[in-house]
Amino acid sequence: MEEINELIKRYGLEEDGEHVIIPFTDSNGRKKRCYLLKRKFIRIIYPQGYFVDYPLTEAIEATIRHPELLLSEALYLMCKESNIELPAASSKNTEYSD
Repeated sequence: MEEINELIKRYGLEEDGEHVIIPFTDSNGRKKRCYLLKRKFIRIIYPQGYFVDYPLTEAIEATIRHPELLLSEALYLMCKESNIELPAASSKNTEYSD
């Protein structure tokens, strides 16, 4: 959780007892907030029937970079931009780590 606290401080994010809160302005100029549960991993379940557990730190970074996209799309773009190997499709639990 220390890495998460570092990201909160670095980006000036908000938090409550159970969430990391990412404030952002949408394309229409409205102020919004994205709430991510404070857990070590965040599970993304894909329509193709598989799921991947991403570290919360990666989900925070992806949301900051692409706040208006679905989290799954933001994570995909972040991995692609950073040349991180994308997790293989599997019907079993897959943990992603950099």
